[in-house]
Amino acid sequence: MWRLKIAQGGNNPYLYSTNEYVGRQIWEFDPDAGTPEERAEVEQARLHFHNSRSKVKPSGDLLWRMQFLREKNFKQTIPRVKIVDEEEITHEKASATLRRSVYFFSALQASDGHWPAENSGALFFHPPLVICLFITGHLNIVFSTEHRKEILRYVYNHQNEDGGWGLHVESHSTMLTTVLNYICMRILGEGPDGGENNACARGRKWILDRGGAISTSFLGKIWLSVLGIYDWSGTKPVPPELLILPSFLPMHPAKLWCYFRVLYMATSYLYGRRFVAPITPLIRQLREELLTQPYGNISWKKARHLCAEARASLRQTINSREDLYYSHPSVIDFLWDGLYILTEPFLNRWPLNKLREKALKTAMKHNHYEDETSRYITIGCVEKVLSMLASWVEDPNGEYFKKHLARVQDYIWVAEDGMKMQSFGSQLWDTTLGIQALLASNLANEIGPVLMKGHDFIKRSQVKDDPSGDFHSMYRHFSKGSWTFSEQDHGWQLSDCTTEGLMCCLLFSQMPQEIVGEKVEPERLYDAVNSILSLQSKNGGLAAWEPAISAKWLELLNPFEFLEDIIIEHEYVECTSSAIKSLVLFKELYPGHRTEEIQDCITNAVRYLESVQMTDGSWYGEWGVCFIYSTWFAHVALEAAGKSYEDCAAIRKGVAFLLQIQSPDGGWGESYLSCPRKIYTPLEGNRSNLVQTAWAMMALIHAGQAKRDPTPLHRAAKLIINSQMENGDFPQQEITGCFKKNCMLHYPNYRNIFLIWALAEYCNLVLLNP
Repeated sequence: MWRLKIAQGGNNPYLYSTNEYVGRQIWEFDPDAGTPEERAEVEQARLHFHNSRSKVKPSGDLLWRMQFLREKNFKQTIPRVKIVDEEEITHEKASATLRRSVYFFSALQASDGHWPAENSGALFFHPPLVICLFITGHLNIVFSTEHRKEILRYVYNHQNEDGGWGLHVESHSTMLTTVLNYICMRILGEGPDGGENNACARGRKWILDRGGAISTSFLGKIWLSVLGIYDWSGTKPVPPELLILPSFLPMHPAKLWCYFRVLYMATSYLYGRRFVAPITPLIRQLREELLTQPYGNISWKKARHLCAEARASLRQTINSREDLYYSHPSVIDFLWDGLYILTEPFLNRWPLNKLREKALKTAMKHNHYEDETSRYITIGCVEKVLSMLASWVEDPNGEYFKKHLARVQDYIWVAEDGMKMQSFGSQLWDTTLGIQALLASNLANEIGPVLMKGHDFIKRSQVKDDPSGDFHSMYRHFSKGSWTFSEQDHGWQLSDCTTEGLMCCLLFSQMPQEIVGEKVEPERLYDAVNSILSLQSKNGGLAAWEPAISAKWLELLNPFEFLEDIIIEHEYVECTSSAIKSLVLFKELYPGHRTEEIQDCITNAVRYLESVQMTDGSWYGEWGVCFIYSTWFAHVALEAAGKSYEDCAAIRKGVAFLLQIQSPDGGWGESYLSCPRKIYTPLEGNRSNLVQTAWAMMALIHAGQAKRDPTPLHRAAKLIINSQMENGDFPQQEITGCFKKNCMLHYPNYRNIFLIWALAEYCNLVLLNP
């Protein structure tokens, strides 16, 4: 059986940590673990997902939950509540449902205080890892037979009916993910016509019907070039020489969004080296299987800008192009072509090849710095694999690559739908939100040990130092006092995680230490506030990772056809709203630290929220689906800043938006299509999603809806109460996380966190405060 292990490092000499691996979560297979009953339970969960995968595509993330509930011998003792038609919801029934939820969620806490969970859903995450390990000769070393079986299970479970794979688990099929998953299956041992339900043959037909693999997007072309299925001359140029230009230039990588910058450094090294793996018999077979004409006959320069588009007969149905989501003017294509023609023929020949060698050394200097400062977790999964491969290409036997291998486990996640690769983990994010939900329940006296462990995890996860050395010369922002999305070892500051971490510490500081433990020293709170203030832009909005200072026109150079706004840092409604909420409380509790600057930050942040509100009264969500999510953030922030329904037009418009889209069953349900379309799109059949119902409930509660007309809140509460399962959990439904407008992320803990939070506010702010 697969078992999840927490905060363990092992004896690997290439593995190290800044805080004893707090927050680390790794899966190991133990062939002797589990009773026959426990193994049967796992198989039943797998079978249930497989049989219902066309209805609910994200996993319920059940395997670790089963493990933890068994280990803690959890039994739900509070009877389940049902609200019948026309019945008035009493505080007794609502609080019983709340308490059942709190007890269940508390039992899922890990030994180090965090709540584990997968953070995945994108189907282009795992294949590059398989490809990288295949190229480096470490596939059989890192992945056992059980690993291979579970990766293939994941691939099969998420193949669409048309034979392709989507950008994420709910998406229509795309060339990028279909090509990568096809290659993944072949590397893992499936034949050209192998795989469950003819997976390979169906996938290959999908690819060939749409022009073959040369129509994949930029990221796919990179990996195909590395494998030798495509040629580097057909990719958009990624010249490492940009790294040795003066950093004040607007196009210098120092100006790029941190994720794209780290990706650029690794990719530019591979591109500059023109690295191609050995052409094995399998690679020759893949050329024949995935290309519509012989490899040697292809005009690679003409293929550079090819990107699969949906056939006209399909566009109306899916309302999307297959890979080409983010298009750009033709002049940008001429720019890419010109860059290639004017640089590549010369930079690979003497004497300018000396310049390339210098640029390649600079690229790897930055790569190694980013790897070291993240303890080889790297900033994210896409960058992790490219950086790992670049390290191997530089020195196959070097310590850099060995340190990378030691952190591969940190990205692996196993659920009933199979094995997937994490984005990089949401341990801190989930925990800070979960703690606030538990605190809102007013059950602290019943769950004291849970709160104390959660508090300890948050304290131990705060980043204590800036990146090492002269971090400014490595284009890094300071990180001292911040929190990351996952764990301290990751090292990358994130504004909303910092504000939510700060919020938890402030709330705990007002509670008895015998229940929640010692409060954080003021100096560490000051450091957190300093980090938050540094990320506010002139327009009042807050960026996520680094100050948003680059020119907006740089986004025109985005080579990724399937994601938007990835070239430079931007401001976000969610980050701005979280900052307002935490800074208001901080100013109240610690009035002596940068008081005027904090007030200016709050004032400008409120102005930003009001300025970016949509005409329908909603706010666009960058990190969740979508308008409902961000409207909840905005309402909470505006209320914290002293605004109300009576004196704030933005809140009134937000309330009108939410009331207008409430579903007939009392809930709310928004399709992920809202994110790429940038217009509110309800779920098919106008059905409800429980997590989004919770967001809408809380948005209305913080807008004073209970005083005006509580009926919409009662209807939503009834849906939540009646949806609770026997053990206190809630059913997994549609995916609710998002990034860069066109790709979704799965947060399975959301179905517990936000429903607890909404029930808590309903009990305490609606039923007890009519």
